[in-house]
Amino acid sequence: MMIAIHRRRLLAGLVATPVALALPMTARAGEAATVHVAKTATCGCCKIWVDYMRKEGFVVEATNMAPGELSQFKTRHGISPDLASCHTARVAGYTIEGHVPAREIKRLLAEKPDAIGLTVPGMPLGSPGMDYGPEKEPYDVLLIARDGTTSIYASYKGPAG
Repeated sequence: MMIAIHRRRLLAGLVATPVALALPMTARAGEAATVHVAKTATCGCCKIWVDYMRKEGFVVEATNMAPGELSQFKTRHGISPDLASCHTARVAGYTIEGHVPAREIKRLLAEKPDAIGLTVPGMPLGSPGMDYGPEKEPYDVLLIARDGTTSIYASYKGPAG
């Protein structure tokens, strides 16, 4: 009898294991997605964006890199110079470049498009991490397709909303 109980538990564990192993790149139900941020040690707006992401419910792990190392990291994860900003993040297999709002990252993770990820090129005033003054610029969040082309994923209009 005791052997049959242990055998059922072992089999139940083996059946459940593939499901658990299939989900390492995405947050499981009830868990926050972990965002891995690559940045330089001296960038203040990167720190502000990391803090913002934590307030938005993400688990964030930040790694400081030398500028050349960070550039290589960007290239390796699909970010061309024209799409670049100051920091690069990875979450659930996607690349997030620059000051992307958490709302769009959550949408990306829910929709799961076949894409490299999202970018807010440059450092527009008013974007998360760049919102420390009264000025706000309009900006677009771009979806980066697997072939490197982009399309507008969301637009932020600046002071008028």
